[in-house]
Amino acid sequence: MTTVSSASPAFSGNDPANRLYGPLPDVAGDAGYDGDHPARVGFFTDTSVCIGCKACEVACKEWNMLPMDDADGVRDRMGLTGMSYDNTGMLGANSWRHVAFVEQSRPVDLPMPGVGLPGAGGTPGAHGLADGSQTRQDSVLNAEALAEFDPQTGRSADREIRWLMSSDVCKHCTHAGCLDVCPTGALFRTEFGTVVVQGDICNGCGYCVPACPYGVIDQRKDDGRVFKCTLCYDRTLDGLMPACATACPTESIQFGNLDELQARADARLATLKEQGVQTARLYGRDEGDGVGGAGAFFLLLDEPEVYGLPPDPVVPTRDLPALWKSAGAAAAVMLGVIASAVLGSRRPR
Repeated sequence: MTTVSSASPAFSGNDPANRLYGPLPDVAGDAGYDGDHPARVGFFTDTSVCIGCKACEVACKEWNMLPMDDADGVRDRMGLTGMSYDNTGMLGANSWRHVAFVEQSRPVDLPMPGVGLPGAGGTPGAHGLADGSQTRQDSVLNAEALAEFDPQTGRSADREIRWLMSSDVCKHCTHAGCLDVCPTGALFRTEFGTVVVQGDICNGCGYCVPACPYGVIDQRKDDGRVFKCTLCYDRTLDGLMPACATACPTESIQFGNLDELQARADARLATLKEQGVQTARLYGRDEGDGVGGAGAFFLLLDEPEVYGLPPDPVVPTRDLPALWKSAGAAAAVMLGVIASAVLGSRRPR
């Protein structure tokens, strides 16, 4: 049987004819919008300044009128996960934002962020300068403490543990597996490049649930329909920021033009590296990854697995062209074998 090597262009994402994988310069244009559509927007979540306040979770639920997560089979009862301060556990049909709490034996100082007043003589923040010139991002992360951490002993001159906090959300992938497999059109690409679910069209088939490489999409128990973050499509249409970004007190969640956010993230990462935080990395920023880059990406302080994120997400539909070619070749071989057998059986003996 003819096979396609995993090193072939179709599998590696280097095939220019495969639009199911790899970089895509104009996501909205590829979806059929005309040339004057708005620029692609997204989220940049800087976890180094997340304080775990959950304002984003509350704002998301309030604006989108989401019910509480079911617990013990009772609707609208908030259960306890037993996992520290994390009472939602994961993203779901009723939780479009999830703040993860990760406790590690590493030193970090996480004071409440302070914002000093501009100009000489301004009031300093919690870790601000006297002139108030330090930003909220710079005031939270104690990079010096991280740089002095001794991995052999698990100790430092500061503290022995640290909290990693991150507000997770739908990634609004460049190549969205959920969008590719939806049979009803309930999932669609907006003119802003985001991916939205239309609840009134969803038939509850659930095909999109396993198609999401991040495990974001979830079905509601009562009717089976799926729901997820819409990146506040209604607010974006009116020129407003999403509710979660508006409520975030430390600017950990940043919303805007995706190109500008990527440039801002690159600069932030370079700053942390200069300060000695060598474990810092960007997640979902690479347009050459398995989903063509994410519309909602993150700055992490550790490996993605620590935050419950897959290390190498790949959209399931990436290899469809190669699989169809392989299946076609196999079918041709089988037809040839059958034809040979039939013709051979008719020969006179």
